[in-house]
Amino acid sequence: MTLTRFGLREWGFGIGAALVVTVLLALIAWKFKDCGLWLQGVCLGGIVIALLGAVVFAGFFRNPKRTPPADPSLLISPADGTVRDITVLEVFDMAPFPEHRGKVLRIGIFLSVLNVHVNRVPAAMEVLEKKYRIGKYLDARNPACGRENEAMTISGTATVGTVKFPMAIRQISGAIARRIVCPVEPGRKLTRGEVYGMIKFGSRTELYLPAEDMNVMVKVGDKVKGGLTPLAALAVKK
Repeated sequence: MTLTRFGLREWGFGIGAALVVTVLLALIAWKFKDCGLWLQGVCLGGIVIALLGAVVFAGFFRNPKRTPPADPSLLISPADGTVRDITVLEVFDMAPFPEHRGKVLRIGIFLSVLNVHVNRVPAAMEVLEKKYRIGKYLDARNPACGRENEAMTISGTATVGTVKFPMAIRQISGAIARRIVCPVEPGRKLTRGEVYGMIKFGSRTELYLPAEDMNVMVKVGDKVKGGLTPLAALAVKK
């Protein structure tokens, strides 16, 4: 198991805080070392706090190795979590593709605090636009969070074989998550399954695809894993 570099700041803070607490408890125990065995328990408690903190932070910022399915026509999940909704939208700004006038498939994934929080690319993609939206911090399970919460969207041209189509991925903050990480800039070419960012702690990730070109392979309530679980298959002939 590896850890994502996106959590370096939190790791430093967490380890530092745990060390400070452990040292303070150790000093207290040393000063009152003749007062009974309970002080040894205090020291042990400090160590437990440090270890627990390490485990928690490792859970939040883990980045497991994932190998995408061999079939390139399968568009894989951009996040770990639970499929919250599958919607066909009549209108959606598939920027920077103003010429796209067809219906758009949206697959929304809810990430709990226990899920892996890095985001991965569903298909090979050239990023053409990156758009940040200032917003609220509603619970990621709230249906309104997709419209009102802070969000970051990257959109561009996805490629499967010789077929090219517009694709967008939206990272949405939740009630706990208050930091979206997306260092990708327009012009960047991303490979299928590549980690491109993360949403720290609980959150929501949405995938947008041309509805007429896709066969949905999941249903609401399904558990999915980023970089592994197929969400949709390209329906057009390659």
